[in-house]
Parts: sequence; C-alpha cells; structure tokens
Amino acid sequence: MNLSLDQDLSLLTLVMSASWVVKVVLILLILASVASWWMIFVKFYVLRREHRRTESFEQEFWDTNDTHSLFKKISEQKDKSGIEEIFRLGYMAYANLISQPGANPNNVMDSTRRTMRAAYQRELDALETSLPFLATVGSVSPYIGLFGTVWGIMNAFRGLSNVAQATLAHVAPGIAEALIATAIGLFAAIPAVIAYNRFSHDIDRLANRLDVFMEEYSIFLQRQAMRS
Repeated sequence: MNLSLDQDLSLLTLVMSASWVVKVVLILLILASVASWWMIFVKFYVLRREHRRTESFEQEFWDTNDTHSLFKKISEQKDKSGIEEIFRLGYMAYANLISQPGANPNNVMDSTRRTMRAAYQRELDALETSLPFLATVGSVSPYIGLFGTVWGIMNAFRGLSNVAQATLAHVAPGIAEALIATAIGLFAAIPAVIAYNRFSHDIDRLANRLDVFMEEYSIFLQRQAMRS
C-alpha cells in the first residue's frame, strides 16, 4: 500500500486494499445482513397476514350459527392460518369422539384440548422460524466486526515497523479500513436486534389470542357435549 498524504481514502478503495482476513469478515457480515433483511421482510409479511386472518376468522366464528359449514369451508382451503388449523383439528377431534357410543364428555373435551394444544404448538414453532437466526446475527455481528477491526489495526501498526517516521498519513488508511468492519458489524446487528424484539412481541400477542380462542372454543364445545 502506498501511504501518502494524497492517498485515496474512499470506502471502496479501503475495502479493496484491506487484508484478506478483513475482507473475509466483511463478506460474512454482508451476507449475514442480506440474509437477515430478507428474513425480516418475509417475517413481517407473514405475521401481518397472520394477525389479519386471525382477526377475520374470530369475527366469522362468533358471527356464525353453523360451525359445521365453517369447518367444511376451512377444510377446503389449501392455505390455512394458525387459528383456522386449530379450529379445524379441534372440530374433527370433537366430532369423532362425541359420535362414539357411550362417549364421556369430560374425556372428549380432554382429548379435544390436547389436539388443539398440539396444533397450537406447531403453529408457534412455525411462526418462530428464523427468529434464532436474527438473534444470532444481532448478538454475534458486532464481535465479528470487532475481530476484523482488531486484525486490521494490528496490520496497520505492523506496517509502521518499516517506516522511519510514523505520521497520521501512514496509520490512518489502515485504521480506517479496519473500522469499516465494526461499522458493517453494527449495520448487520442493529436491524436484526430490532426485528427480533418486534417479532417476538408480535408472536407473543398472537399466541395470547390463539390461547384465548382455544379456551373459548373449548367452553363452546363443552356446552355442546353436555347437551348431547
């Protein structure tokens, strides 16, 4: 590297002149940032749609007087929301058990609740997909960037051993290219942390709504079982 006062310190030049270790760090951080942004957009769309469909189904469920017709309608859909799948499986379990001769309403409701609880857990697992990756990017990226910065600064100071008189012009390019790694690390980490916290909150809200629906639906089915 030609260290002079009029040296080009543009971002591209600094990155291209960085050591291979720093370049590898930058590539890893950029890939992590791109992947996390992709997951952020996908997860935002999925959760927004899930909240909207949950609200729509709850309204439709409590407005209808014919749950069998609603069950048939939901069963014919290829793409079902979490609350629709919980309702469908709960209805199937209840209908199959209550139709058996000598069925005990308490046993029927216990089995129905377990069925809905299993569906509920599967839906939560699906919603939480990619959250561990965002958490990892948010927590690890600053340290990866810091590693690249430390390595770059070490190289910058090692280069001073061949210079008779060290000046700011000699050390500035090396330090500048090293600090880019920290900047990219923060650029990857900050959106990932914000998105992780936001999505965790949204999933918790949705989980509470599904849990409340299961309890209310269980009460609804229990009343029907008592009348059977």
